[in-house]
Amino acid sequence: MLLKNKNILITGAGKGIGLSSVNCFINNGAYVYALIKDRKDNKKFLNLKNLKIYNGDVNDLKLIKKILINSKRNKKTINCLVNNAGIRFRKKFLYIKKNELLNVFNTNFFSIFSIMQLFSKFVINQKVNGSIVNLASIVGQIGFDELSGYAASKGALIALTKSFSSEMSRYGIRANTISPGFTKTSYYENFKKNKKKLYNWTLSRIPLKRWATPEEISEIIAFMLSNKSNYIQGENINVDGGWLSS
Repeated sequence: MLLKNKNILITGAGKGIGLSSVNCFINNGAYVYALIKDRKDNKKFLNLKNLKIYNGDVNDLKLIKKILINSKRNKKTINCLVNNAGIRFRKKFLYIKKNELLNVFNTNFFSIFSIMQLFSKFVINQKVNGSIVNLASIVGQIGFDELSGYAASKGALIALTKSFSSEMSRYGIRANTISPGFTKTSYYENFKKNKKKLYNWTLSRIPLKRWATPEEISEIIAFMLSNKSNYIQGENINVDGGWLSS
């Protein structure tokens, strides 16, 4: 199986790409530690085997340490990390307040930076190789109106991953980013219904003329965690239906 012997910690596992990824990973032979913020989402995972759920926030580093330590005790030592949790933020540039920008960066960048540090120290100490996939966005590479704060956080994440991969290769740790385009996550139906003009504009920009499904993203994540991608390091992979090449 693609993810045999892979024990994966994934954040933001309760919805969208995270939810799809948990199912994809387990179906491909992995053991999964899912960090879910909202306990109401736990019911989506009933009867799944090879899964341990933790409820909490990505900024709770004590919880992250606990998950890592518990994985060793569970004899399913974490060797893969998927930083999927993130928040969207839309506001006109002239009116963005510093505390709003910090809030976006705390989740979309600073928490990931800290979790990558904890994960790296852990796998180095355990003398195992590690693989990290960070979820960025095409918005981190191109301009969008009213998304300056969000774009900055995702652009910073791509840059961090590239530098990290260069420095941490000597320890057997790989890191790559995946940048989805428009994807049918939890906001899709509301966006399609209430922002018809903008929705139709997005379709006009996508050569494949549709939004991605979460499953199409999670399957790429699974590949990037697997041994099939062992020679891919420090890359940003755009999964956008051709948006950036059009």
